[in-house]
Order: sequence, then structure tokens, then C-alpha cells
Amino acid sequence: MRRKRTKTANRQNERTGIPLETKTIWRETEQIDAIYDFSEGYKEFLNAAKTERLAARAIVEKAKAHGFEEFSEKKTVSRGDKLYVLNKEKSVLLFRIGEDIEAGMRIVAAHIDSPRLDIKANPLYEEENLALLKTHYYGGIKKYQWTTIPLAIHGVIFNKKGEKIEVNIGSDREDPIFTVTDLLPHLSKEQNKKTLAEGITGENLNVLFGHKDANDDVKAEILALLKEKYDIEEKDFEIAELEVVPAFEARDLGLDRSMIGAYGQDDRVCAYAAMEALFAAEDPEKTCVAVFADKEEIGSVGNTSMSARYLENAVAEILYAMGKDSHMAVKRALARSTVLSADVTAAVDPNYKDVMDAKNAARLGEGVCLMKYTGARGKSGTNDANAEFLSALRMHFSKEGIRWQVGEMGKVDQGGGGTVAFILAETGADVVDLGTALLSMHGPFEVASKADIYSTYRAYESFLRM
Repeated sequence: MRRKRTKTANRQNERTGIPLETKTIWRETEQIDAIYDFSEGYKEFLNAAKTERLAARAIVEKAKAHGFEEFSEKKTVSRGDKLYVLNKEKSVLLFRIGEDIEAGMRIVAAHIDSPRLDIKANPLYEEENLALLKTHYYGGIKKYQWTTIPLAIHGVIFNKKGEKIEVNIGSDREDPIFTVTDLLPHLSKEQNKKTLAEGITGENLNVLFGHKDANDDVKAEILALLKEKYDIEEKDFEIAELEVVPAFEARDLGLDRSMIGAYGQDDRVCAYAAMEALFAAEDPEKTCVAVFADKEEIGSVGNTSMSARYLENAVAEILYAMGKDSHMAVKRALARSTVLSADVTAAVDPNYKDVMDAKNAARLGEGVCLMKYTGARGKSGTNDANAEFLSALRMHFSKEGIRWQVGEMGKVDQGGGGTVAFILAETGADVVDLGTALLSMHGPFEVASKADIYSTYRAYESFLRM
């Protein structure tokens, strides 16, 4: 059901006091159908991409369907080629080859990991007739938000024969689910005296995994089931890669179905928009690249993160396949590029307005959000975009009719956050953060406006044609 559009009085912009003819994208009626239609594919992507491995797989599958081929060191490359590079099954690069890579590329870089719980190396134990799994949280979470919700487990585990077994339990509707328990209100007198950060500790985030004890040994029963279903043993957990994520699906939110509520929208909302934008970038003059990185939520460290050199290496390999064997060609290609760091930011929440600077905050429905800088407090850990690049973007977006807004991650001394922008800027490229504003960011159930999701896609697609 879509809400009927009604005429509303023209209001003033809260930041400038200047009346606006169209305050939100929803009043641009010619886009309404496209906004709703785009969100359907996005929800399907979210449901298929709950971990970085699953997201990478979904991106590659969609790329293949759009005619992309895996890049091979033996392959010759020419303009018009559509290539993908899969890095260790956790990060992906998509290329649409233009005329001269050395002259610079258009790059949109998102990340596909999200806050979650990871299963520890020795997780399984039995207590009070219950089997539980110990976890270690990944990324910035509010620990209490992960209790009393339905959870699924995804990942890979190798048995002693070296066989790789994929684990997927809880996301299909017929599957069992899991949960982390919490204390009932009747017995929470002491817990209620603690701060939100202290009420649930990291070591409390133990996943309820089983209960049946026909032989008075719950753990043995669970291990027997694991052996039967997956041919794995307890020792195999030591080298496993298992992630605990919310089990629920992406859903339309609001009576007017104007929003999407789901897990992992940070940053798969920008990843999906970047992917679809690259698919739409037919025969670009400049080479267009979409980057889908891992490990952003823990500081972009590791060989699948933006700090790893797989982008640089892939550009070098492609240049070599085009007949250019030059270290300088790679450096020039990256330094002459323009980059959108495609990551989310926080939108103003009416329940928590006091943490935001109202004159410099993003709002749902007002379009993709441009952040000149992110970082914390004194701009620590940020890329501070150059005014010349911002001017070029503004002029282009104006020409293309792209609705956008500016925003910051809360008041200056309140906190802050980072993105991959500063890493890409180290190559000499012009970089700015541009992404979707969310409510309940980093929670297990984040909220985005369908209007902003579509605006993000349009901005990325337009940038690739810039």
C-alpha cells in the first residue's frame, strides 16, 4: 500500500530558514514509481547478503548476469570490457574499461561487512541443561541490542579432511533460529543500576544453541547433530569462520511503505547502489570501478580490507593486459582518479535530536548525503575533501537534477566515525564521502528512506558518467 500524496504547505529549511519548493524527494512525484521499484531489488540483495562472503557472492552472480567476466592474468583487455575480481571470497572489484586508464578512473568504493557477533575458536559449552556458543562481537555495537532477537549463523568451517563446509542456519523460514538471552525485568534490580554499556557485557553475548538432553549430555547431543549434518567435530571450530547475524528479512517499514528496515544497511545500501550504478554505466569514456571492501567496521585492516592493495594490483594487471607495463602508469591512474567513498551516515532521529547539530545534519527523504569530512572530534582519521572537487560535483549534480544534502556525524564533541575515504586519498585521488543517511545505524535493524536509497543510486550513476 502506498500513501496517497497530498498537498502540503511550503515549509522553511530548518538550517537556512529559506523556503523550499520541494523539501523532500517524495514531493518530486515523477520519481515515486522508480523509488519503490528500485527498493524491491535492494531488499532481495539484503536478504541474500547478510555476511561479506554472501554479499561478495551475490555481487559476482549479478555481475555475471550483466555480462561481466572474471579477470585473468592471461586475458587481453580493451575498451568496453566488463571485468570482475573476487578477492578471497570477501571483497570484489567491478571494472568497466574506458579509453585510457592512465588518465584516471571514476571509482565508487563501498564496504560489505557489517557489525555482528563472531563465534569464538572454542565456543561450545553446556550449562544448566543448555548448550551455548561463546562469541566475540565485531565492529561497533550496542551489546544490549543483540539480546532477545532471532539470530542466524552463516560462514564456513573445514573438517579434518580439509573439506570446506558452508554453514547457513536460521535465515530460511523453515530453519531453527538462535538467540542471546537477557534477564527478566522482575530480577533486574542490580542490572538496572548499570549503564547501558555495562548492562550486557561482551562475555554475556552467548548464543543459545540447544537444549535436548536425552542422554543427560546436551553438548554431546549437539556435537552428534553437527557430525550428522555437517560432518564436523568440536576441534573444527578452532579454524572456523562463523558469523551470527539477525535472522529476520528486510521489510517495508511505515504504513506508507516509504522506508526499509533491515540488518546490514551499513553499508550494503551504498554497495547495492554502487553495483547497480556500474551496471547502468554503458560504454563509459573513463574507466569505471566499483569497490566492495571488507573489514571497514574494524578499521580497514587485513588482506580483504581497503588497506590491502588488491585494487592497486588489479589496476596494474589490467594495464599490463592492455600493453602498459609501468609502475608509473599505475600511480598515475590512481592519482588522476576521482572517488566517491560510498558509506552511510546518521540521520536526525526525533527521539535523540540533542546529539546532532541541526544546521549540519542529514534528514531522511532529502537525498544522498555529502560529507566533506568524517572522523572524530578534531577531524581525526578523516579525508577532508578539496573544495575544487566539491564544486565540480555540485555543478554536475545540479545539471543532472540530483537531490543531495550535506551532513555530519553528530555534534563535534559527541563522537564521530570513519570511512575508507582517507585510504583511497593516499593515492592522490580526489575523494569525498557520499552515501545514505540511516536511523538506528549499527543496530541489528537499521532504517533507510526508499527515496534516499534511490537518490544514492542516481548520484553514483551520474558520477560515473561525469
